[in-house]
Amino acid sequence: MIRSPRRRALQGVAAGAVALLALTACSSGGSSASSGSSSDQMTGEVTVYAAASLKESFTALGKEFEKAHPGSHVVFSFGGSDTLAASITAGAPSDVFAAASPKTMQTVTDAGEAVGTPVIFVRNQLEIAVAPGNPKKISTLKDLTTMSGLKVALCAKEVPCGAAAQKALDAAGLKLTPVSYEQDVKGALTKVELKEVDAAVVYRTDVQSAAGKVDGVQFPESAKAVNDYPIVLLKHASGPEEAKAFIALVQSAEGRKVLSQAGFLNP
Repeated sequence: MIRSPRRRALQGVAAGAVALLALTACSSGGSSASSGSSSDQMTGEVTVYAAASLKESFTALGKEFEKAHPGSHVVFSFGGSDTLAASITAGAPSDVFAAASPKTMQTVTDAGEAVGTPVIFVRNQLEIAVAPGNPKKISTLKDLTTMSGLKVALCAKEVPCGAAAQKALDAAGLKLTPVSYEQDVKGALTKVELKEVDAAVVYRTDVQSAAGKVDGVQFPESAKAVNDYPIVLLKHASGPEEAKAFIALVQSAEGRKVLSQAGFLNP
């Protein structure tokens, strides 16, 4: 089944985010002498390392966070979860990590860089991204392996979207050799947008974010390769209270609304 994604308006977030973050800051005030003030006094910088597939939704939430806390600033680094995890364990300054798989998050927790237990906040499912109108008439995952001359891009196997694609292929008993392995899901999606390949196995959220540039083909094997996304506060956070407030926003009803509109599944 072919699905043409559409962007959905992110409405009503600001008011809810303001209320939620104010409550979060107040409730955490008793735990630290420096955090006993209102949320409006959170004016520090929050550095968030997040999987590439979270770019659109987290960018929107970052803007709402800054509106709720005048003077605060959220800095994002988006990319392949494995690359981000390696940077964190190597000492890169960061406050929050949101990965596209528990396995990748484990790299950070095993290195002692996480505070507490990571929490699964959303899930994501794969789709096949194709050119608008699906000119190659791709309808199944098997088509990617049997259509003569078809050019396909996948995420690198060590990246969560690549590992999920391989899991789906294994579930279907299929073998696929792509013309390109990309270091994150946006790289694979861009290959389709630029017509450098005919198809790419990416997340449904990325198909939706590229509305008008690609179409999405759903396939049943994707249900066997759904990725859980964990988020955690990092040990060396320069602004732990701000970081906690951002994580609270992501986990809130308003945060889930933004993420759901982007195509993510509830955990």
